[in-house]
Amino acid sequence: MTVSARSAGGQSYVERPPVPGLRGLASSVWVQQVGRDAAPYVHRRIPHGGAELVCRVGSMPQMIGPLTGPVVEVVEPGTTVVGMRFVPGAFPAVTGQPASEMVGLAIGADELWGSSAAALGEAVGTAASLREALAAMQRHVCLHAGALPDPLVSEAVRGLMPWRRAEVAPLSTSLHISETQLRRRCRTAVGLAPKVLQRMLRFQGFLALVQQAIAHGRAPTDDGLAGLAIRTGYADQSHLTRECVRLTGVPPRVFLAETQRACTCEHDHAASFAPMLRAG
Repeated sequence: MTVSARSAGGQSYVERPPVPGLRGLASSVWVQQVGRDAAPYVHRRIPHGGAELVCRVGSMPQMIGPLTGPVVEVVEPGTTVVGMRFVPGAFPAVTGQPASEMVGLAIGADELWGSSAAALGEAVGTAASLREALAAMQRHVCLHAGALPDPLVSEAVRGLMPWRRAEVAPLSTSLHISETQLRRRCRTAVGLAPKVLQRMLRFQGFLALVQQAIAHGRAPTDDGLAGLAIRTGYADQSHLTRECVRLTGVPPRVFLAETQRACTCEHDHAASFAPMLRAG
């Protein structure tokens, strides 16, 4: 992994798939850098159904629980952040805690893992390369991960992907469980009710199409916003607009303009969008 933002005075974001030992727990690992001579970078964090482990070099690692709305933060010049995105439902397997207790929260990883979290922060901060920093983070999570996520919840997540267009009631029937039990197990494992998670995953499908277009040098709206909405499972463009405002805080055209500006400047999201699109 090579990221040149510091030397170039710009900013970059690069994702990679996790090591094989973390498949089923993590969807990607990533590095974000803002060069020393760059302007502060405004980062819009949006809900995706999972938790994230985030380590700013020089700081205690943080665990960010599943979000229910957007969070806008400023990444200052000279900052390097190393992170891992967990799949929806993986949080209890990684931390031993129910995800329902972490919704919308960000806490120091030492509250979950004690002194080993500080050791992780030191290992990331003193790593000789970004590759080694990511390796240190992945080793740490591998050591602390317990059993695999609840298999029923994992199957439910697959059924709620944007291309499946399943409703919650038939899904619970196919899983041989009541809607109440499915909701309870999803709240424990994911932190969210199935219907809420479905809305987030549908928007992630929309974002995957957008990021794929940008990666191939196309404007994300070449095929029209209405066409993108229908492809992702929205009823129409107005439906997409409402969900975009709910999940990002801004209308689609504003969000797409922000995304295009960022992703044409050394941003690589293939580790996120490629599996999402293959699932379709």
